[in-house]
Amino acid sequence: MTPYILILIIFAFFALKEARYSGLFKKETEVKADAWVELASTLVLFAFTQPLILFSAGYLMLLGFPEYEGILADSSIFLHIALLLVFDDMTQYWWHRASHSRIWLYKLHRAHHNGKYMSVRIIYRNNFFYYLMMPSLWLSGVLIYLGLGWTYAAYLVVKLAVITGAHSDWKWDQALYVNRYTRKLMWLVERVISTPSTHSCHHGYDPEDGITSYKGNYGNLLFFWDVLFGTAKINRKYPSRYGVKGMRKAGWGEQFLWPLIPTPKKVSIVEESPNEHATNDNSKTNVK
Repeated sequence: MTPYILILIIFAFFALKEARYSGLFKKETEVKADAWVELASTLVLFAFTQPLILFSAGYLMLLGFPEYEGILADSSIFLHIALLLVFDDMTQYWWHRASHSRIWLYKLHRAHHNGKYMSVRIIYRNNFFYYLMMPSLWLSGVLIYLGLGWTYAAYLVVKLAVITGAHSDWKWDQALYVNRYTRKLMWLVERVISTPSTHSCHHGYDPEDGITSYKGNYGNLLFFWDVLFGTAKINRKYPSRYGVKGMRKAGWGEQFLWPLIPTPKKVSIVEESPNEHATNDNSKTNVK
């Protein structure tokens, strides 16, 4: 069974759960542009951007360092996992965090937050250039060239299972927080991997609700990076609204292809970066 089949099975599982929980194809707060940007960004990422980056990274390594091809293929699986967690997942944490700290980077990431709902549909909802420039994808291509191909395939299945579950509107962690057999275990789980609770906080609508945290909870596979670098907010709650308070609703073309489709000149910086959503990063730890 190939990794892509496993990924599709995982996605289908969470999609079906979400469909029963809150509906999948027509969200209450959805607008017409949402489906178009989600479809375009997901298809282009898997059919073009990711294969292009992985191949290009390998080709550049072959040109510059042919003697290193496959050099780590027979090394320890634990070394493989450590390298992937650092150069893929931790690097993506910093890329994600930077995207909430500088307005031009946030314009590449805003599509992910323009949707006013949580769903498996929004996992890959980002600007085309957000993924094309993502350092972790390029570094993953380098690691594959060095011999981590099969480990990367397995790692990708695990990572996508976690981030799919974290974005789904089906809150799989909610019952586990109150179950007497699992609530103590969840103290550890929510500090290691991303969960619906911690990631929903990042997508909340209004930071004044006491739940939402624009400036935190950036982790993808590992939430541990937020704990380690002081951007974790854990409260086991879920915002009642999603999106970004005060931010205008851009068209799907601008969301997906900015700067090729530019921001209208009449738009103010406040509308692009409300509540300091994408200004200097002054995140602080808030782990309870």
